[in-house]
Amino acid sequence: MDGKMTVCKTCGKEMAKSAKACPSCGAKNKKPLFKRWWFWLLLILVIGVAAGGGKDGEAPQGKTVESGRPSVESKVVETAPAAETAPAAQEPEETVTTGQKNALKSAKNYLNVMAFSYEGLIHQLEFESYSHEDAVYAADNCGADWEEQALKSAKNYLNTAPFSHDGLVKQLEFEKYTAEQAAYGADNCGADWNEQAVKSAKNYLDLMSFSRDGLISQLEFEGYTHDQAVYGAQANGY
Repeated sequence: MDGKMTVCKTCGKEMAKSAKACPSCGAKNKKPLFKRWWFWLLLILVIGVAAGGGKDGEAPQGKTVESGRPSVESKVVETAPAAETAPAAQEPEETVTTGQKNALKSAKNYLNVMAFSYEGLIHQLEFESYSHEDAVYAADNCGADWEEQALKSAKNYLNTAPFSHDGLVKQLEFEKYTAEQAAYGADNCGADWNEQAVKSAKNYLDLMSFSRDGLISQLEFEGYTHDQAVYGAQANGY
């Protein structure tokens, strides 16, 4: 195709580039925008305005841009006062029943007379017809030191009959003291276990006859050590 010719964009037939309209279909031969002088003038103006606007819009360094809102550098932001903490809700006071009050009085009276374990005291109160709940409340709130109660019980038993260390622990556990409480009572009662063996041996010989070995075996059965049992037998003539 000749360099002076072009193709009509409407019908596709050749036509002269200088023709104002297509001789075939009559469609106007429009020049592309980039070949029109006013297009380039408008483009230059737009570029100039954009370049100048960017410089004018930049804020000078070190200065605060003034706007409708207060500057962070020039004004201190006032914070709202902290909300007051609401007081914690108080738990309702426990209501003590008449039965609990009376059970507690009875528990303290019993402890003033003799020693009790925790469970032993509950059983005693239940024997007095207090409900299980009232008896437990009394035992929980009587202020007793159960280890000291075990110690008192241990001393009371030793004032009544001789015991070996292990025999005394078993007796205290039978009275519903815990193993730890029973051991505390036996460990701190101040007993001389050799002398307890002597007393036990004498009691056995007062009741019936024993050979030396039979007496020693009986004392060992009662929880005395072999040395304690031998000591008890020798102190009684064997």
